[in-house]
Amino acid sequence: MARVVRGTPRTPLEIVDGLAALAFLDGPENYDLLLADIVMPGMDGIELAQLATKKRPYLKVMFITGFAAVAMGTAGAANQSNARVLSKPFHLNDLVQQIESLLAA
Repeated sequence: MARVVRGTPRTPLEIVDGLAALAFLDGPENYDLLLADIVMPGMDGIELAQLATKKRPYLKVMFITGFAAVAMGTAGAANQSNARVLSKPFHLNDLVQQIESLLAA
């Protein structure tokens, strides 16, 4: 699953997979954040982030993953200042703090 967060107010939009998320980025709406699982059907989160940030270079990216080894190697998957990795399991407060921090950067 991938989520994109659009403009003000920041309203999350849940999208079924990476291909659909990429299609949304072709529309006129402004999106601030892409939240994607690294392992997804069809297109993994890393590939989605690479293609999405080519379309919208300002887009911030947060990966979530249950695979710690993958998380360690994901730092170079997207622009370092625009990407973060959050490993599962995590508390909802951790997710909120990480998103707020990333959007404020």
